[in-house]
Amino acid sequence: MQKIESEINRLINIFQKDQLPDGSWDYPFETGIVTDCYMIILLRLLDKEDETLIHSLANRIIKKQRPNGSWSLFHDEGDGNLSATIEAYYALLFSGLMLEQNPKMQLAKTFIISQGGLHQANTFTKIMLAISGQYKWPENIQIPIEFILLPNSFLVNLFDVSVFCRANFVPILMLADYKYTINRSDTPDLSDLMEKRESKLDFSDDLNYRSIVNLIQEGIESLMSLPKEAHEAALSKAEQYMMGRIEPDGTLLSYFSATFLMVFAMLARGYKKEHPIITHAIQGLKSMVCTIDGDNHVQYTTANVWNTTLISYALQEAGIGYQESVVQKANHYILSWQHTKLGDWAIHNSRALPGGWGFSHINTMNPDVDDTSAALRAFRSAAQNNHTYLQSWKLGIQWIISMQNRDGGWPAFERNVNKHFLTWLPIEEAEDILIDPSSADLTGRTLHFLGESTTLKKDHPIMKQGINWLLDHQENAGYWPGRWGIYYLYGTWAAITGMVSAGVNIKHPAIQKALRWILTIQNKDGGWGESCRSDIKKQYIPLTTSTRTHTAWALDALIAASKRVTPEIRKGIDFLTSNNEQEDWVHHYPNGKGMAGAFYIHYHSYDLIWPLLTLSHYQKKFG
Repeated sequence: MQKIESEINRLINIFQKDQLPDGSWDYPFETGIVTDCYMIILLRLLDKEDETLIHSLANRIIKKQRPNGSWSLFHDEGDGNLSATIEAYYALLFSGLMLEQNPKMQLAKTFIISQGGLHQANTFTKIMLAISGQYKWPENIQIPIEFILLPNSFLVNLFDVSVFCRANFVPILMLADYKYTINRSDTPDLSDLMEKRESKLDFSDDLNYRSIVNLIQEGIESLMSLPKEAHEAALSKAEQYMMGRIEPDGTLLSYFSATFLMVFAMLARGYKKEHPIITHAIQGLKSMVCTIDGDNHVQYTTANVWNTTLISYALQEAGIGYQESVVQKANHYILSWQHTKLGDWAIHNSRALPGGWGFSHINTMNPDVDDTSAALRAFRSAAQNNHTYLQSWKLGIQWIISMQNRDGGWPAFERNVNKHFLTWLPIEEAEDILIDPSSADLTGRTLHFLGESTTLKKDHPIMKQGINWLLDHQENAGYWPGRWGIYYLYGTWAAITGMVSAGVNIKHPAIQKALRWILTIQNKDGGWGESCRSDIKKQYIPLTTSTRTHTAWALDALIAASKRVTPEIRKGIDFLTSNNEQEDWVHHYPNGKGMAGAFYIHYHSYDLIWPLLTLSHYQKKFG
């Protein structure tokens, strides 16, 4: 217990030291090199000569190159990642810091060619290359811009795709319609990375995909009697969609990729590079630059609200009272970021009032269920003693409950945006981007919140439906996949802790089966570690070492569903309270997921937050 107390105090002291004057924590939201590459390309194509930023980003990219010349998304990815290597190669040439003749660039070029060249890159990389004149737009757009005009009542429409996809999809449709390209005389030429045959953005001949395209085209034909007028109306509506979702900092819904695409879509519409909307967007992207190990990194978005909600709750679980300064400042910050206006979420949830929270401190209109439950956890005690917090609490509770899907689970951003036939579209890992279905992590964490922090009865239909969704979606091996974390450990931790908090007996077969699985994958050092390859292969793949975040998740699940301290729990506690010397890559290994095989996140706060929570839960239960 002395070691546990010592580690808890160490973590508390770190948080107290790192808190910003406004009450928040701004630990980096690190997303590999992709945003750094695209920022260099964006600045060069728009003649924004910020050499200090460009060179710092390029230096970071150079340091991430592997000995074989490739770049990867995570340490154990294998030989490397083709799209990441193409993006790095292109950005470094554009930066001017690396010439094609450089031996490291030659290694990268050899890797790209050995993997099939530009033609084998992922869809988003090809779109960036098409914008900059390195890849051909298709001659015939399979999903026309008029898709945007289909009403919400139609079988498939714009608001049937997730808000994350929609924010990127709208400018992509506009760019593809214009076949827009922008070029400079000094734009690097990547034609030697292309296969000899002509290549262009591919559209699948798959029958499922064709059926979706035919459905969209039939809908457009039935609604549009004036094709030319409809075409311009669609382009205008696409522009209005983007303009109506620009955040105060200039970004499109606070997302880097959507903002990147929006800038070029506005240029395609005739806006000048110096237009205030474009210059404001670039400044917004620059405001997301952080420093990691001495080099600049462009975050995909900022995680200040998410970090602050989790840390405030963790500190209170560790015994820091809600009236103490560090928590008071954090909760005041959290309260200030509750959303007060309608967003896209209201299209499928029109009866609910605003009351949620978003992920980022630049996000004012795109709340999500996970951030909202985290915010409410953070000021539960304050709401019991302060009228202002109580009013916000009530609005937040109502919003979370209103977001439950018809199937009983919870999504991230929007209700019932789960038409699975949309995943037939030829986009890599379509389920991660095109729809927003119920997931084990969102459902489990919401049940945990409702069970631990509210007076909702355990036999309430809301709770029963959520539990039943989890029971129906447990996989044969005993685990649940996670949507926003890596991967089976994340989903299984959320499911177990959620069901236990919602009143499910720890002896329930589903919980026992999940616990057995967790125990079978514990490492000899007492910890746990899972590879990002799990969400690509859709089967559990261990990491070669334990991580603090994975260990905290696994251990927290065991603590929640155990009546006594088992040897396995004791070994896990020893791992978290010991000074484990690990290689540097372990500390930077992704613990969050955006899109399988394409987009991963390293939350710099997670190795602190989750161990603090888990050790505090152990101390409360067994101390």
